Amino acid sequence: MNFKYFSKIISLFLLVAILVMPSFLILAQMTPQEERQALEKELRELEEKIAQYEVDITKTEKEKRTLENQIYILRKRIEQLDLQIYQSNLMIKDLSYQIKDTELSIDQTEKKIKKSRADLANILQLIYEKDKRSIIEILLSEAELSDFFDDLMALETLNSKSKELLEDIKSLKATLENQKEALDEEKTDLENVVKIKLLQKQESESTKKEKDYFLRLTEKEYQEYLKKKGEAEKRVAEIRARIFELIGVPKAPTFGEAYEIAKYVESVTGVRPALLLAVMTQESNIGKNVGQCYLKNPSTGSGVTAYNGKEISRVMNPTRDVPYFLAITQELGRDSYNTPVSCPMSVGWGGAMGPAQFIPDTWANPKYGYGQKVSEITGKTADPWDIKDAFLAAGLYLRDLGASSNEFKAVMRYFSGYHWSKWEEFYGRSVLAIAARYEKDIKQIEATG
Repeated sequence: MNFKYFSKIISLFLLVAILVMPSFLILAQMTPQEERQALEKELRELEEKIAQYEVDITKTEKEKRTLENQIYILRKRIEQLDLQIYQSNLMIKDLSYQIKDTELSIDQTEKKIKKSRADLANILQLIYEKDKRSIIEILLSEAELSDFFDDLMALETLNSKSKELLEDIKSLKATLENQKEALDEEKTDLENVVKIKLLQKQESESTKKEKDYFLRLTEKEYQEYLKKKGEAEKRVAEIRARIFELIGVPKAPTFGEAYEIAKYVESVTGVRPALLLAVMTQESNIGKNVGQCYLKNPSTGSGVTAYNGKEISRVMNPTRDVPYFLAITQELGRDSYNTPVSCPMSVGWGGAMGPAQFIPDTWANPKYGYGQKVSEITGKTADPWDIKDAFLAAGLYLRDLGASSNEFKAVMRYFSGYHWSKWEEFYGRSVLAIAARYEKDIKQIEATG
């Protein structure tokens, strides 16, 4: 190997190590508590940024809609101007034909005037010549004297008629010329209208181009905000997953430890900690009692009680829940027939799993399973017996059941589904009573913390 090339590689590696190593050392030297505090600080900053991105996106979206509306109006205005220009051009074309016809009429009228003038001149010449003849010439040329006077009278009449005709033709020419002038003016006015419309169209097209340009800029800005918001949300999800991982608790946590988990779940779901803690207390005494039965027969769903091995039926629904339960325990490396689940009540089936008491179908069904929703947040396989996964799943479920608008209904749906009997409402009242007590305890923790 070339020594010079090898030494360059070594130098570059050392430079990168010098630049990167301090941050690795800092992370390595941090205690879990310090790392969690640093992550929580970054989380708050990112949430503020996301909120600002939301504002910017809303603002840019409004600007985008405004520009799109303005462009739409301008497009319609251009279309209207195109129609008006087209209509005006048709009218100009029609006027041009009328003017041409009028000019032809004027030309023909001028020819008639010339002919009439020539005829009139001939008549006048004849009259003049007859007036100049002597009596002898008249007597010699005419058979009778009366014939001469008849001819002269006829010429005078013809002269008078010719003058009238000439005046009529002149009047017609004047009328035609006035008509042509009016048509010329109308055509000129229409041509000016077309010029104005063309200028308006050019102005509208120029404005439209400008708006299109700004719309492209706005769209680019809008997409950039969306991208930044998406990146920030992705980082928030990573930080939340890491914070959740750093919350170190045993299988059955203390109230303070459980409260730390509930606070984190609130940041994801919006469900208040006191309500979530109350549900978890009601379900399993916050992880202390996760079930007293074992499934033994997957075909029938029967099993035994954990404390005395007594056989019991209806431990788990064999068609709805057993297949999911076997898959869950297998994936987690648990013994399917020695993993505790809830025993059946006087009605219905047992088989609820872990601190949040999820039945296998609700946890693992691919259409709505909460195990998958937890995995999407934490980035690892969800475990219904893990206290943190159980808390998160319960929070997500309560949120989806409408806890933000009606906590009592959400709690009852958690317990009995969307339809419950009056006698079952003891559960909801009990949970809300526990939540009220916990709210006081939380205030005390916050005051002293």
